[in-house]
Amino acid sequence: MARINEFISHYPEGKKKSAMLPVLHAVQDAHDNWLSVPLMNKVAEILEVHPIEVYEVVTFYTMFNQHPRGKYTFEFCRTSCCSIRGGEDMLDYACNKLGIKEGETTEDGMFSVVGTECLGACGYGPMLQLGDFYHEHLTEEKFDALVEDCKQGKIKLD
Repeated sequence: MARINEFISHYPEGKKKSAMLPVLHAVQDAHDNWLSVPLMNKVAEILEVHPIEVYEVVTFYTMFNQHPRGKYTFEFCRTSCCSIRGGEDMLDYACNKLGIKEGETTEDGMFSVVGTECLGACGYGPMLQLGDFYHEHLTEEKFDALVEDCKQGKIKLD
């Protein structure tokens, strides 16, 4: 709550709603990287808004997870520039390699694969985002190496 109150303090009196994005990030970070309906309801209570206002934000932004994700979430850009360069094929390859469908998590909780809208690297597709980092000009070999690096703990997300 101290961190949430700090975010709220950055906005004028009566404008708690303005702190919604940083508050949602803080809550998600503190709760295994996802936001359950009870957590979203609590955010609404804290910010003194209707729960639907929080749901609208959480469902709009792909950075908020509405269900548990793997430790490593591969976010594949699926807009036209990446698709033309094989982005959809790479997403399919990742799902097949990991034995899951898009939006699912491996049984061991290690990996999730999701499609997302433009990640702003249109000249470098196909690409994916893992944590705060982009992996561009993606190939099957590059993806395989990335998965191995994750398995060996070489990829740090903090």
